[in-house]
Amino acid sequence: MSMEQPPLVKSAERTVRILETLAESHDHLTLSELQQRTGFPRSSLHALMRTLVELNWVETDSARSAFGIGPHALLTGTAYLDKDPALPFAQDCLEDLRDEIGQTVHFARRDGAHVLYLATRESREADHVIPRVGRRLPAHVTALGQVLLAQLTDDEVVALLPSPLVALTEHTITDLTKLTDELDQVRTRGWAYEREQGTPGVACVAVAVDYRIPATDAISCSMPAGLPRSEVEQITEAIIKHTRKLAATLRREGIR
Repeated sequence: MSMEQPPLVKSAERTVRILETLAESHDHLTLSELQQRTGFPRSSLHALMRTLVELNWVETDSARSAFGIGPHALLTGTAYLDKDPALPFAQDCLEDLRDEIGQTVHFARRDGAHVLYLATRESREADHVIPRVGRRLPAHVTALGQVLLAQLTDDEVVALLPSPLVALTEHTITDLTKLTDELDQVRTRGWAYEREQGTPGVACVAVAVDYRIPATDAISCSMPAGLPRSEVEQITEAIIKHTRKLAATLRREGIR
């Protein structure tokens, strides 16, 4: 006999949704904008915002008319990174991989229908550094996400992803049938490749770190979309080699 899950505590759920909404916004949001995006009643929203500001989870602008994510959110995020047992090994792997191929490399984890960047090593030739750690992107637009979605069955992928699929560029796969066809190819070859699906002018190759079943983590390389095929193949081989080495190390260390 199955037992029903107890209902979520409404105030706790709303608090989390507020923080997620603020974290996803590039700009501070007014109370009206927050209400529009969350759908919460203005009275309860106002009380929650006052509490979050007092506790430093949310900050306000000088006029106290708009809100953004606060410093205590950073403390919690940093604590997550500090306590992840796989991360130090992944960071060493990224250092070695970046030194070998000279391109920007990432370590990320699937978070539902998204991927969450946990570590990045930028190419030394990068003109400017775009902060990635802590950034979350839709899984279907990234090679990282596609290689991790390929760990699931097609039915699990369909149940997981939103409808419709958001497009970040004109090359983003937004047709679910095309996406599942692409995931079949990823399963066959063992790595994912996307070209300008997430960012114009950028291509990515990703390989899953298979120390868990199904794999939750992956490593990728971001590179100019115009690189010759031979160089992309060399980069792919290097990612496979380093990712396999990392997975073997994590299994040997008993990290699950």
